[in-house]
Amino acid sequence: MHGGDLIARVLHTQGVKFVFALCGGHISPILVGCKQLGIRIVDVRHEATAVFAADAVARLSGIPGVAVVTAGPGVTNTITAIKNAQLAQSPLVLLGGSTATALKGRGALQDIDQIALMEPHVKWLTSVRRAKDVIPEVTQAFEEAQKGTPGPVFVECPVDLLYEESLVKSWYGVQSGGGKTLPDRALRWFLKRHVNRLFVNVDWNAAPIPVVVSPPEPSARRIAVAAEKIRHAKRPLLLVGSQAVLDVNLVPRIAETIMQLGMPVYLSGMARGILGADCSLQMRHQRKQALREADVVILAGVPMDFRLDYGRHIRRSAYLISANRSRVEITKNRRPNLRILGDAGHFLHRLAMHFSGEQKWQEWLGVLQERDRERENEIAAQAQLSTERINPLHFCNELEKVLDANSILVADGGDFVATASYIVRPRGPLSWLDPGVFGTLGVGAGFALGAKLCRPAANVWIIYGDGSVAYSLAEFDTFVRHGISIIAVVGNDAGWTQIAREQVEILQDSVGTELRFSDYHIATESFGGKGILVTDMEQIAPALRKAKQFAEQGHPVLINVHLGKTDFRKGSISM
Repeated sequence: MHGGDLIARVLHTQGVKFVFALCGGHISPILVGCKQLGIRIVDVRHEATAVFAADAVARLSGIPGVAVVTAGPGVTNTITAIKNAQLAQSPLVLLGGSTATALKGRGALQDIDQIALMEPHVKWLTSVRRAKDVIPEVTQAFEEAQKGTPGPVFVECPVDLLYEESLVKSWYGVQSGGGKTLPDRALRWFLKRHVNRLFVNVDWNAAPIPVVVSPPEPSARRIAVAAEKIRHAKRPLLLVGSQAVLDVNLVPRIAETIMQLGMPVYLSGMARGILGADCSLQMRHQRKQALREADVVILAGVPMDFRLDYGRHIRRSAYLISANRSRVEITKNRRPNLRILGDAGHFLHRLAMHFSGEQKWQEWLGVLQERDRERENEIAAQAQLSTERINPLHFCNELEKVLDANSILVADGGDFVATASYIVRPRGPLSWLDPGVFGTLGVGAGFALGAKLCRPAANVWIIYGDGSVAYSLAEFDTFVRHGISIIAVVGNDAGWTQIAREQVEILQDSVGTELRFSDYHIATESFGGKGILVTDMEQIAPALRKAKQFAEQGHPVLINVHLGKTDFRKGSISM
């Protein structure tokens, strides 16, 4: 029995089914202990992918995802992914190996101050000091990750607490003779005492306790005030964001809730798809103009960050209601007229109880629907314009046609992904995964890996830009080894187009923004996957059908689509 077994026991008790890892001597006992308890170990090619996959599992299952990485560079390689999870409010547990407790600061292999490094990027962290603390501290990590405003947590696991006590004693040399000199005997006495303290009072048969964390409930009184304000509104507008779907168990009822409220709604982040592909209440375009005209605006788990121009998109005379778990986010940049601290999904559910489902705002709804139709027609016309290669809007239209009801979309890129977001419609709840406010590139493979494991029957699509695909292309090796059949679409226009479009116009220089029409499909085949090249319009539909067939046969697939340049998103960079 060793410390890795204790950690595995906690993970098993908390309902963890998958552990994402990249192996290392510091963490081997954790991986072996998990495997022996039936927890699937999914080993990846970069530690960031392990965290991104754990993030996706948390978003789709409601159970904190778990990533295990080795000490030093194993931990440092997770920083971007951990920060992304923190800003996206994803509950996950990162277990990081570290050097032996008695060798800290002495120049041991991969020994750095990991606690100081991780502290700004996680919600809570700890460094385990004794074997008897392994179960309680890892259990607490699961609680901290989920309560209040969720987020990632970090548990540092020294290597001498993970292996068997007898082996650790042999490492420290405390089972050998007493030494010839007084300093040798003193050192042996110190190390023997140190090892004994590491393992004192440990209960190797201890049973972890399952963690149950209830979402923070919003105030009933404040919800009643919100309902009264909405009832007298002439042009109410509802914005629903990722935080509204943190309680996965409630998500299936949110669509019914929004329909009962009966007001026009915009969805963002993980909330995309909760109303299906076609809903008369959901608006997709001209949000800024709608916010300028609304007299009551309800933000359900939506922060007033750059995506709402720091609150300036909402006119000052509008009555602003904000429901949010975070005390910081609820007042950041602009104070709402009515603050409702608590889970945004629960807020919507309880707010709907004040309404009958009768649609009071038909005229206002009609105005917004007409604007949506006009914008859809504009996009359809632009999709027909000829470009040097494939028009990206046309390709997205073709992709939209082949998506099944059980499709999950992973967004990883800039210009091409943003273009797709105008056209491609998530089919159902929790079927769209994007990085969130951090705008991180490289989430694609990890998100897709976690999504496919959570929903094996789903068709998981990664929408890549040709810039972002290079961050995680090697994970096709992971997909092949683990039998993960995803479909990746690379919008390949040989450049960092979102940056180049503005940079060239403003600074008259394309430096650093030019790529090649690289053979990403051939690279995929070298990893054991299936690659498809698309260079003209006639190839699109057959390629998409063939990709779905390959995926059904269990193969991961990448479609390399050569795109032409457009000015569809000119002036779209946000700061």
